[in-house]
Amino acid sequence: MSHTRDHSHAPVRLYWTPKSGHCHRVQLMLSLLAIPYETVDLDMAKGAHKAPDYLSISPLGQVPAIDDAGFTLSDSNAIITYLAERYGDADLWTGRDPFEKAEVQRWLSIAAGEIARGPAAARLVTVFGASLDHAAAKAIAQTLLGMMEAHLDGREWLAADRPTLADIAAYSYVAHAPEGGVSLADAPNVRAWLARVEALPDFVGMARSPDLT
Repeated sequence: MSHTRDHSHAPVRLYWTPKSGHCHRVQLMLSLLAIPYETVDLDMAKGAHKAPDYLSISPLGQVPAIDDAGFTLSDSNAIITYLAERYGDADLWTGRDPFEKAEVQRWLSIAAGEIARGPAAARLVTVFGASLDHAAAKAIAQTLLGMMEAHLDGREWLAADRPTLADIAAYSYVAHAPEGGVSLADAPNVRAWLARVEALPDFVGMARSPDLT
């Protein structure tokens, strides 16, 4: 499926599975930057992510991955950083000064750490039947949400006075935390932040099927 934007660039090919928050992170960045892209669905249940041709693009057999006119890259945080640096106003997204850049990097690490081990892992259990410790994942998620709730007190965005890669990296799995049995009821600042992300021009939500509109 192709998503065409008015942009002087051939479509980026996004290898993904639609219900993955890591994949949505990249899709959201592509949409916010109005970069033309096309999605390639990988049938993970049938091992498409372990096929030799895909491993040449994503050596660890992970999604998402992109092919941008022959440049291939895996790892969602690396991909959104690349997209911002190549096609966006990089300083706006990655940080205008050492302080903002450090904050953005901290949240990218949290996205790969506590978010992955907390709300993402809890959702893997309930949505995909993963054999992970659901109670442990929910506990990590609640600690994370408590930290985010305090951090967002008096702030609109995670790392700066505007949306950055920090917000893109953190959004998907926090927004879908309830699917993993993690409530956002006691996190009004987090819910308000999620709503601000969702109000961004060209925001696109996480897909429920390959048939995006």
